[in-house]
Amino acid sequence: MAVNSDKPHLWKADIAKSVDMYNDWFMRFAPKAFRETRIQTTKDVEATLRATENLKNVDPTILRNHPEVLPTLRMSTCPPIAVDRLIGLARVPNNLVKRMENQKKLPSQLKGPALDAELRKIGEIIERMADPDIFVWLNRPKPPTKEEIHRAATIVADRLCGSVANPIIRNAQEKRQLAAIKYWLESRQYRHLPAGDGTKVDALPVGTFTFRLNVPVTHEGDKQVKIPIDAVVMPKKAKKGDFPVYFEAKSAGDFTNVNKRRKEEAIKMSQLRHTYGHRVKFNLFLCGYFDTGYLGYEAAEGIDWVWEHRIDDLAKFGL
Repeated sequence: MAVNSDKPHLWKADIAKSVDMYNDWFMRFAPKAFRETRIQTTKDVEATLRATENLKNVDPTILRNHPEVLPTLRMSTCPPIAVDRLIGLARVPNNLVKRMENQKKLPSQLKGPALDAELRKIGEIIERMADPDIFVWLNRPKPPTKEEIHRAATIVADRLCGSVANPIIRNAQEKRQLAAIKYWLESRQYRHLPAGDGTKVDALPVGTFTFRLNVPVTHEGDKQVKIPIDAVVMPKKAKKGDFPVYFEAKSAGDFTNVNKRRKEEAIKMSQLRHTYGHRVKFNLFLCGYFDTGYLGYEAAEGIDWVWEHRIDDLAKFGL
């Protein structure tokens, strides 16, 4: 029997309460999460400045040994350079920049002098377009002071954090959601199995739970892949052969993005059912802006949910 997906007469009231809960959290904790990330990012930018002689020497060696600094370098120019714009300006392979940007790695097939030649082009663009209003020492013989370096690093860190503000907030919210699930389960004598201890989905002991477990599923015929599940719980009353209960922690700060992402959960549900059958229980743990369109879509896919403001509904899933 469904818990919330079959009760559309309650959805609007729950949506309003969920929005209020998210907004309250955002006002109290989002600035702190953003600020903490900015502090660490500032330190990372300062390290990049040291490695590049304060942006006076962006040579291939730096980029080869530390491809992860590319976003910092892009945000150090005037104006900041988007990924595709950098590819066009430097006339370098698309794969080189995209791999450095997204995976913090270099392409495996581009090596030696050929790689250095492409990295040199990137470095030349960065040096040429470095923002003189931020890096005030670039056009003078006098070296930068400690205060000038820190001030410049803070400005670049603000640019970096501003471009990824939503993921920063989403990650902080997910941590909070999983902490709420952990507290609820442990207060009912469930035992937490830390991630990375070799736990497998088909060997989860009764009365235990774990977070971010990779669950194997079949994909595109007989190919097997692993999909991450945020929370996996084996009920205390489970019998031999029973499946654990799966929960995906979802939060949203606006109504638009959830409808862009709603297919993600449906795909996971489809993969799980294709592999393990229709007895699989895949559900959502929701906080924030999830409208009736989103809820109706998930309900039609056979996905149920728990609202965080009514977390005790977890018990209705046999927990």
